[in-house]
Amino acid sequence: MGRRTRAEQRAATEKLILDTAEDLFSQRGYFGVTIKDVADAMGIHPALIHYYHAGKQAIFDAVFERRVGYAVTVRTAGLDAYEAQAGDSPTVEGVLRAYYDGAFDVYINGDEGWRAFGRIFAQVNNAPGYGAEKMDFYFDPLVLRLIHLLQKALPDADPRDLFWSFQFTSGAYTLILSRTGRIDRLSDDLCRSDDFEAVRERFVTFMAAGFDALYRTRQARGAAAAE
Repeated sequence: MGRRTRAEQRAATEKLILDTAEDLFSQRGYFGVTIKDVADAMGIHPALIHYYHAGKQAIFDAVFERRVGYAVTVRTAGLDAYEAQAGDSPTVEGVLRAYYDGAFDVYINGDEGWRAFGRIFAQVNNAPGYGAEKMDFYFDPLVLRLIHLLQKALPDADPRDLFWSFQFTSGAYTLILSRTGRIDRLSDDLCRSDDFEAVRERFVTFMAAGFDALYRTRQARGAAAAE
């Protein structure tokens, strides 16, 4: 093979920096990683990292942004396809499946880098400051579209119940992405925190039942108060 061009060498180095940083951020979180940590893991001098990135925040942003666009695209495509299919008659389970099934597919079929990104996504989704800003920018429009479809499925639902139900669902989803290993220990390895196929099989059915139970409880209370 011929020698790589300078552009190819730069691209390869950049990829290695991001792959290494992604792995470290996924294990230690944003505040637990330094540029020196990334350099040490690569076996290079920190000055080379600074040549490619202005600082740790710039590295973290690059790590997050190289995958988040695809993650948003997958969910958008799922909602597009379901909305076209369901028309004016969506169901809660159908909406949630359109939003989450493709997302789980990424972690099932993707490489270990995607699973590391899942942990980072979980950190960002549960962090104030820089985390909240990233979720606002990349996911808020998508979540509001999800809520809109849920409102079509449950047109007389209290909007507060829909937003809280999404919050509960989002929290469970990011706990799953964190892959803490706790369920492995609790279940004596009957369940594995990295078994995304098992999660996908159960997640939407469980969450849809929660939406429905809250909706039915609210309806029953309203009917009782009207009597």
